[in-house]
Amino acid sequence: MTVVVRGFDGLKAMTGQHLGYSDWLEVTQDRINMFADATDDHQWIHVDIERAKSGPFGGPIAHGYLTLSLLIPLWIELLELEDVTLGVNYGLNKVRFPAPLPVGAKIRLGATLAAVTEVPGGVEALVDAVVESDAGVKPVCVAQVVYRYYA
Repeated sequence: MTVVVRGFDGLKAMTGQHLGYSDWLEVTQDRINMFADATDDHQWIHVDIERAKSGPFGGPIAHGYLTLSLLIPLWIELLELEDVTLGVNYGLNKVRFPAPLPVGAKIRLGATLAAVTEVPGGVEALVDAVVESDAGVKPVCVAQVVYRYYA
């Protein structure tokens, strides 16, 4: 469910609140292969299905950076900012991949708005993001994402 917030004051008022969860998104071998092609990261644990079956994870797994990149489409399902002209991904303060993400698993994002501070022309939002998988108990990605929004 998308949380709709009006302007910077509305965003500041949400500080400390959990914003809910995105829909589930399946991570397919095709998506992993396209990411491997885009990044030139063709490590066998991601793209060699037969070899990966005998590897440490029992099958191919998604790249950690693929999981991280999926924060963007999952994030936009959680928050809609009205009266804001531009939002940019400003970076990350911390990121970890506590568990592997097997091919065919579904992921979803849960996020908490940790802080909102003013910056010239806008605000900076710190988001504590946890990407869960239906394939295990531990999250597949935990990150603090930094977004900047401008009027």
